[in-house]
Amino acid sequence: MQSGNENRSVITAMTGASGAAYGLRLIQRLAEAGVAQHLLLSKAARVVLQQETGLNLPEQTELVISALAKHLNISSHLLHNYELKDWFSPAASGSAGIKQMVIIPCSMGTMARIAGGMSDNLIERAADVILKEKRQLIIVPRETPLSSIHLENMLKLSHLGTHIIPAMPGFYHKPESITEIIDFIVDRVLDHLDLSNPEAKKWGI
Repeated sequence: MQSGNENRSVITAMTGASGAAYGLRLIQRLAEAGVAQHLLLSKAARVVLQQETGLNLPEQTELVISALAKHLNISSHLLHNYELKDWFSPAASGSAGIKQMVIIPCSMGTMARIAGGMSDNLIERAADVILKEKRQLIIVPRETPLSSIHLENMLKLSHLGTHIIPAMPGFYHKPESITEIIDFIVDRVLDHLDLSNPEAKKWGI
């Protein structure tokens, strides 16, 4: 992936949907690309992380970064983590100038609250800020089957300009590992962040 992204920053949020590996892989790939990240993890995301990946993050906010960096074998110097009630964090205001946000994975509850304009925690507030400032919000929903309520919320957010990239990996690239399946989705997210991976397998190429 291309370097020279030191002046870029992205809000990377993880919620309690299954698919924690997608979020971890995106954090890793963005860090490797030199992109600063403002990390927001819900309490449910921490539970899913432990259940699905064995990663048990410390309760103290200041220790989360070092634990993630060690687990993902990345540098921690571009990572920032915030309590979900920290209304003074950069993610809480449009004046901070952060132009991109990814929620990966995105639970149906989080998506519903964002679609309804509710901001009870910093993830929802950050998404609300991105939408009101007409910046780039990417959500990676993970649920099946989808109810009409889920679909209506997706449609509403799509009308507002949200990029919806469901965790629905393709298999035309003939993946040989779970990592390659995960990367199929993460590469699509990176494409939409204008951080395309030249090594990603493309259809017909």
